[in-house]
Amino acid sequence: MLLPNSLLPALAENWQIGGFGLYIHWPFCQAKCPYCDFNSHVSASISQPDWQAAYLSELDRVAAETGDRVLGSIFFGGGTPSLMDPGVVDAILTRVRKSWRVTNSLEITLEANPTSVEAGRFEGYRQAGVNRVSMGIQALNDPDLKRLGRLHTVSEAMQAFEIARKKFDRISFDLIYARQDQSLADWTDELTRALDLAADHLSLYQLTIEEGTAFGQRFAAGGLKGLPDDDLSADMFLTTQELTDAAGLSAYETSNHAREGAASLHNLVYWRGGDYLGVGPGAHGRITVQNQRFATDTLLSPQAWLDQVHTTGSGEHSRQVVPNDEQAIEYLMMGLRLAEGIDLNRYSDLAEKPLDTNDLVENGFLTRDGERLKATRQGRPVLNAILRELLT
Repeated sequence: MLLPNSLLPALAENWQIGGFGLYIHWPFCQAKCPYCDFNSHVSASISQPDWQAAYLSELDRVAAETGDRVLGSIFFGGGTPSLMDPGVVDAILTRVRKSWRVTNSLEITLEANPTSVEAGRFEGYRQAGVNRVSMGIQALNDPDLKRLGRLHTVSEAMQAFEIARKKFDRISFDLIYARQDQSLADWTDELTRALDLAADHLSLYQLTIEEGTAFGQRFAAGGLKGLPDDDLSADMFLTTQELTDAAGLSAYETSNHAREGAASLHNLVYWRGGDYLGVGPGAHGRITVQNQRFATDTLLSPQAWLDQVHTTGSGEHSRQVVPNDEQAIEYLMMGLRLAEGIDLNRYSDLAEKPLDTNDLVENGFLTRDGERLKATRQGRPVLNAILRELLT
């Protein structure tokens, strides 16, 4: 008799196949950007020693479950992690190295805003062990930076970028396109300038209007004029692929572009269905323990999370079993975003059935390369529709 999917064990080698990473969430920002739906908060007073103690306590807790694994990546996200004292980052990384074996190519990324204040901390982060910085530049003209609620100017961003390039082995930065009143020519010029800066990784996101954000409220009230229509957005996406391909930074994931060998190892853990620990308020995790895959989360409120860690010894809010059929859906949705696609055998093992792709392959939206399934150039712009087709 076959057991229902909810009672079947997850693949024990998830972390070995997809990698094993650690995510540290710093929830504080200097200001809340109007497009942002991440768990970020503005606070007038932050006790960095209290936060350091909480992070170290949480690292000890999660290491007790996973200390036998080899850690391949650490990612400080937020919020604005470049508001962390370098000493806090150093203490975290020191504890990590005592808690896990790490790969020779351990990637340690810290997200940073390109202001002069935060750039001044870069040397401290480098000495602590950070070897990759991801900078939230977002736009290369001052009026649009102001519209996006950013606190830096283009000049400040370029100065911070130059400092980062001298301090760190690897640099990435983000840009948002399909902004208000932005033409295709505007975006072509801006992306060309970005590619000339010689970063090894670019994250290029179309502006999306999320509920619960200031932009979302403005849009619902009939504001936020000048957003591109679907045709212009599609043209911007195609132009993005053409320009990045020509510059040697092809898309290894729908919105992420890198030179050969410079893909974000940490983000690949997510997209390849690996295991990752989530530490900090609002952090999520996926972790396989005793042959079961769990989804973990934490409280969103920074103070509530901090209080919980100090009073109970655990910052985890909930832990839910992820049945194999749900794992298969996650793997499909995340993995098809990658240029390398998914392993059909792994999908079938999780779903307990093969994936019917014949029509989408015949129509040129997907391609099979041995046991790997990939979205084609024609399929990538309509990936959401492809996924709906596959999951019905």
